[in-house]
Amino acid sequence: MNLKLLTRSPSVTKKKTILMTTNQSDNLAKATFGTGCFWCTEALYESLDGVISAVSGYEGGQKANPTYKEVCTGTTGHAECVEVTYDPAKITYQELLEAFFRSHDPTSLNRQGADVGTQYRSVIFYHTDEQKRLAETAKAELDKAGAYTDPIVTEISPATTFYEAEAYHQSYFANNPNQGYCAFVIAPKVDKFKKVFKEKLKSELAY
Repeated sequence: MNLKLLTRSPSVTKKKTILMTTNQSDNLAKATFGTGCFWCTEALYESLDGVISAVSGYEGGQKANPTYKEVCTGTTGHAECVEVTYDPAKITYQELLEAFFRSHDPTSLNRQGADVGTQYRSVIFYHTDEQKRLAETAKAELDKAGAYTDPIVTEISPATTFYEAEAYHQSYFANNPNQGYCAFVIAPKVDKFKKVFKEKLKSELAY
């Protein structure tokens, strides 16, 4: 997010909780993606059927327990990203990858629109060897097919420690739809995303 464009609400939202049965929990998987602003990434993934939770946070840096202010300096090495908990019986990792590549510009190095810095890099943090294989294959095939004018610069790295972002960042778009950045940047992307993935959306959305 470009701090010059934002006036943030000081209110703190409640920390997300995931309600599930024991059997459901046993069958869930995790995926972690960074597509720039995590407010937007979270809003998009939360709309998909089969996604149980999308939590905004920081990953890929050197400092333990970084704050949002520290990450915004671009010196900690972290990326703004979202840790997705999903049900593979309802949505596949390949479908999550499709959402990833179609929801942002993966050819833009360390920036998305007005958001500039390594914290906004395009990145996939894989949790298993299979996720790594699928991510690398998708990237290579898209490049080979010439899906984009420029080469894809998406980083594909092993998942490390995920640090959950401050409470007010969670479900930010859902809680602040009229905030400037949400209304003028995120909302149009969400509307476009819903049209592209209309067959994969939850029947009832939180926003």
